[in-house]
Amino acid sequence: MMHISYESGELEDPAFPGHTDEYPGLVMKKKTVDIEDCPDVPANITIGFEKGTPVYVKNVDDGTEITDPLELFLYLNEIGGAHGVGRIDIVENRFVGMKSRGCYETPAGTILYSAKLDLELLTMDREVMRIRDELSNKYAEVCYNGYWYSPEWQMLRKSMEYANENTTGEAHIRLHKANVLNRGRSAGEHSLYNEDLVSMDMLGGFDPSQSTGFIRTLSTRIKASKARDAKFGK
Repeated sequence: MMHISYESGELEDPAFPGHTDEYPGLVMKKKTVDIEDCPDVPANITIGFEKGTPVYVKNVDDGTEITDPLELFLYLNEIGGAHGVGRIDIVENRFVGMKSRGCYETPAGTILYSAKLDLELLTMDREVMRIRDELSNKYAEVCYNGYWYSPEWQMLRKSMEYANENTTGEAHIRLHKANVLNRGRSAGEHSLYNEDLVSMDMLGGFDPSQSTGFIRTLSTRIKASKARDAKFGK
């Protein structure tokens, strides 16, 4: 359900195309269509999240709405695959130490990943996001290597749950020719975005003139480095 992977045979040559006219059925035909076979008309969907978990998907074009978690995922596989979304061809590093070439189809996962990251831009604190990003590689490594019940997994899982405590809202997505296009996002009271504060069209609570002293203060260490370098002709 999550994805299909293709390896071995001709694919063991990393230069061999994952899909060619000579081998049209070799890979990437189970969940997705070729980009040249994608519809010319895009699909527009809205995905709703609660605390980082997808809870519904709405098809803006035909009114389809799904809330069941399993059916939601299967639907995104179907509509994403029909628009060629979710194909990758990579050389990865296996846990046992060797490199391996693989081709993958992951339509629903690709859509949800893009939608969730886009919504987080509204709801997640900057520094929390920075730390979350630093932990993400370790999180992925623990998952990939199968340490689901390890102490580090429990710690990372709780950290990710905390980071997504306010990731509630909607992400508006367009699927077109193998692309997942972020078209807008909304989070209501969970949003950290203050339109009045950042507006260039009205006077909000931010005074741009205050930036001058801030910039001068932050440049102190850079000036010190430049002064030292000048002594050595750098």
